[in-house]
Amino acid sequence: EKVIDLKGARVYPGFIDAHTHLGIYEDGLTFEGDDLNETTEPVTPNLRAIDAANPMDRCFAEAIAAGVTTVLISPGSTNPIAGQIAAIKTAGRRIDDMIIKAPVGIKMSMGENPKGNYSEKEQSPVTRMAVAALIRETLAKARRYAKDKQDALKNPDEHTLPDYDSKLEALVPLIKGEIKPYFHAHRADDIFTAIRIANEFKLKPVIIHGTEGHLIAQELAQENVPVLSGPFMCDRPKPELSNQTPASPGIMTKNGVKTAIVTDHNVIPIQYLPICAALAVKHGMSEYDALKAITVNPAEICGISDRVGTIEAGKDADIVIMDKSPLDFTAAPSMVFISGKRVL
Repeated sequence: EKVIDLKGARVYPGFIDAHTHLGIYEDGLTFEGDDLNETTEPVTPNLRAIDAANPMDRCFAEAIAAGVTTVLISPGSTNPIAGQIAAIKTAGRRIDDMIIKAPVGIKMSMGENPKGNYSEKEQSPVTRMAVAALIRETLAKARRYAKDKQDALKNPDEHTLPDYDSKLEALVPLIKGEIKPYFHAHRADDIFTAIRIANEFKLKPVIIHGTEGHLIAQELAQENVPVLSGPFMCDRPKPELSNQTPASPGIMTKNGVKTAIVTDHNVIPIQYLPICAALAVKHGMSEYDALKAITVNPAEICGISDRVGTIEAGKDADIVIMDKSPLDFTAAPSMVFISGKRVL
């Protein structure tokens, strides 16, 4: 066996960023590299992030250099139902070889983003009511589609298979509970609407951003709803972010909400994920909880903890070697392993 002497070093699980647009909104490019939002229609669950992500984007290398070994890549947030999220490794040239799980879930969006996009087009939805109604209508259709399909497969003599519908087909695993809805939601009322819809269809939601999650931490804990918190290392460029604070992940964690810290790359460049965790510590989160928020917590929230998130026998051997805490601003990995292969 090859032996690497790590005397005096610190060893961590590979860091996980559970909400990014890595490779979908490419570095240094405008329209040619922007595959983030399909703004032509509001319901697009059949779109797959893996069909847009370009592993040759140099930001993948920057992720590795910061110790980020796993990311969730997601469509953007202009559509009430936007598409399929994938969990991938950051090392590789072919996206198919980098997939941990695809889809992990379906991206949905509440509030300002879909309102703003479709109001400009004078097309529904332009209100929060219409956003919620459109999601409900589509989920109801998917539930009926799944039942009709199941009935036809069980009793082909009595039932006919429904006509193939790529959008409803993409939602069948969601309806069955095999994957989760990931709701982009900043404001507290939008978060509660997302939870309300999920409860109506017996789904287990994940909240992306949860900017006002610290204001409703007890309610989130009671509902057992996890939050992918961030970005908060930035300004407040729109009304929904008026209550943004880097104290939010610490407050939610202390109230029993399972919380991960995310960059929303390219909003915050992905290499700054550990610095975002450090900023949360500066504003009250414990160092241990901050490390969990970029390792085991996102792995558990996103259903990939059987492979990543901790250093254990049988897992993927995603390992980061450092000479100081990753929460130190000056820290940088000396080695990074992904799936047991040294990539840095």
